[in-house]
Amino acid sequence: MKYTEEHEWLRVEDDLVVVGITTHAAEQLGDVVFIELPDVGTMVSKDDEVVVIESVKAASDILAPIDGEIVEVNEALVDEPGKVNDDPEGDAWFFKLKIEDLSEMDDLMDEAAYKKFVG
Repeated sequence: MKYTEEHEWLRVEDDLVVVGITTHAAEQLGDVVFIELPDVGTMVSKDDEVVVIESVKAASDILAPIDGEIVEVNEALVDEPGKVNDDPEGDAWFFKLKIEDLSEMDDLMDEAAYKKFVG
């Protein structure tokens, strides 16, 4: 897995990149009460606002970590946003991207670098 400074994780599955938020981010947010996911087929560029997430503490946007096309979203989160608190780095992924170039992920942090980043 790779990580961003915005506390997102990326995992390559076949020819897609799965994106979610880290356990650290979920803990900082507190209880998640609402999630608005993007539309399948949306083309995104790095740093585009893609997901709106609201918790009892704050509302924030999840940014596209790399360029690509959203090919799948995790609809289960719309009905059960609290899943983000239960399994943020597993079943509570947000969307899957089809990307042109996996090397875009080369500049992202590995797990050791991310753990040092959140200190």
